[in-house]
Amino acid sequence: MSKHDASSIGNFNRRVGKRGAMAGILDGLYRVFMRRTSVYVTFVIAGAFVAERAVDYGVHKLWEMNNVGKRYEDIPVLGQRPVEE
Repeated sequence: MSKHDASSIGNFNRRVGKRGAMAGILDGLYRVFMRRTSVYVTFVIAGAFVAERAVDYGVHKLWEMNNVGKRYEDIPVLGQRPVEE
């Protein structure tokens, strides 16, 4: 092994070391969520359900903000029962 080969190996080890934290996180996520197919499928389905609820909530709030005063609940005359004497 020449001196040049040893320095290139050292540079490689330094580069890998900098990515080590990210690689450790990804390795941990793999171990928790993707190692077994049943856990992975459950994670994907649960994630889709949570994402659907979050998008639904956000769109609903956006719709309400853009239609204040135009909704059925906002019109005071509609939906009231006649006063019985």
